Amino acid sequence: MRQPLIAGNWKMNGTRSGAESLIEGVLNGAKGLVKTEVAVCPPFPFLAIGERLLGGSPVRLGAQNVCTEAGGAYTGEVSAAMLGEFGCHYVICGHSERREYYGETDEIVAKKLAIVIENGMRPILCVGETLEQREQGETEAVIARQIDAIIDQNGIASFASLEIAYEPVWAIGTGKTATPEQAQEVHNFIRRRIDGHDQAIGAKVRILYGGSMKPGNAGELLAQADIDGGLIGGASLAAEDFLAICQAGNAAAG
Repeated sequence: MRQPLIAGNWKMNGTRSGAESLIEGVLNGAKGLVKTEVAVCPPFPFLAIGERLLGGSPVRLGAQNVCTEAGGAYTGEVSAAMLGEFGCHYVICGHSERREYYGETDEIVAKKLAIVIENGMRPILCVGETLEQREQGETEAVIARQIDAIIDQNGIASFASLEIAYEPVWAIGTGKTATPEQAQEVHNFIRRRIDGHDQAIGAKVRILYGGSMKPGNAGELLAQADIDGGLIGGASLAAEDFLAICQAGNAAAG
């Protein structure tokens, strides 16, 4: 059975003191959650706080982005090697906001995945469709393209070294809701897509749900056969809410 992973994506939120309090709250509350893996992904300036507080603990530290290049004259960018020095275990790659607001293409995302893996960390590859694409029946075509771009550039073996997060962009902040059944349908499609290249990797790869998972819907979502955890946005900014989702992951693991 795949161990659930609950990862908090703080996005561009928080203060230095708030980050310290939130990490401490998660760390204290996660002590009894032995069946689920927990990670937090704060903004870059707070990674040092995460390294200091989480070092030696079971709660993993992650970053929200990475540069495609190893180093050099890339003002404002952060390299994979730098993230590794701060103890990052996970790096989010290809988040829908990065794709939409900053023009990240499938090719750019594939490069980011490769450099993260080369530096001994695990990417969380985000895939998903917009509302317009959903309404036009393009969900599977869009996600297949996003998955296949990684396979074409990095090979199917790269999926043994990463997690996937399905983001139904159409269900985030639109008032529309993805049912557990709708989420499961897409998660199953993703797994079958990978199965078609390597069944062993397809069986093991963790596919997280990134569509506004909250304490109220986490249990039902995590009960689905192919939903292996969550990439949590807003609910990760309150330790109590985030830990409730982590507890749902622990329960789902049996």
